[in-house]
Amino acid sequence: MNLNRRTFMKTGAMAIAGTALFGNSFCASQRKSAVTGLQLYSIRDDMARDPLGSLAQLAEMGYRNVEHASYSDRKFYGYVPAEFKKVLDEQGLSMVSGHVEFVRTDWDASANDFSDRWKYTVEDAATCGQKYVVTPWLEEGIRRNYDDFMTFMDVFNRCGELCNKWGMKFGYHNHDFEFSEKFNGESLFDIMMRSIDPKLVVVQLDTGNLFNGGAVAKDVADRYPGRFEFVHLKDVINTGDEGRFESTIVGEGLADVQEVLTMIEESGGARVIIIEQEAYQGKTPMECARLNLEMMKSWGYRL
Repeated sequence: MNLNRRTFMKTGAMAIAGTALFGNSFCASQRKSAVTGLQLYSIRDDMARDPLGSLAQLAEMGYRNVEHASYSDRKFYGYVPAEFKKVLDEQGLSMVSGHVEFVRTDWDASANDFSDRWKYTVEDAATCGQKYVVTPWLEEGIRRNYDDFMTFMDVFNRCGELCNKWGMKFGYHNHDFEFSEKFNGESLFDIMMRSIDPKLVVVQLDTGNLFNGGAVAKDVADRYPGRFEFVHLKDVINTGDEGRFESTIVGEGLADVQEVLTMIEESGGARVIIIEQEAYQGKTPMECARLNLEMMKSWGYRL
């Protein structure tokens, strides 16, 4: 997800716990056994026009797992949870995860409880069979005050507890500001990684977004071995515009994503890999979805 996605997302049954699904160990012999899927924001215009037809096209390509980017008024792409679960089932697809922004008003400190909106969000995710509920943003006001930020990290842990009750995990998806913005010389990302409980909160590492924050995916993977069971696989190219980067077909950019995946796998991570591409260099989003899947298959990853 990129910085422009917040606007899209605002318009736009119990699951098996992660340890039960993937086991407690992840040795070298299990490499390339990660669940591989597509973030549906990659084909956002197609999904807005024709969600059923778009999902059918992905299934025909060979995708078996997706991650949503549209949940509003208790509906996924216009469908109530049970209906959307049926749509997915009919195409042989599973929605392993989804992006929904967790905001300040979703936690009532005086009541020590979550908002009804967030409770419904978690419940609806479980109904659709998700295994992860991921927030892809952190409000700017929270990022500007250290105490607010640390309070929110505690709330993230509570989100993890709530998701666990539904057989899921809570996750956070990085952009670029987590690496460029700091408190007392320490990046927000580093503060987050030492503040959240890894048993409760998964960090969904986006291997491309961080480049715009001045970070390098290989360095981050090396600094936090074993912390990234959930990866947003994104490759990037330099746009030439003041060092800004945009996404491209995995394996065709400069993020060394195959090496990054190997590093993460060898340290016990990368149990779920979600491909995302938001810029297409003249190709169609559907064509890019196909090329990304073909690249993953050529590297030996299963669907």
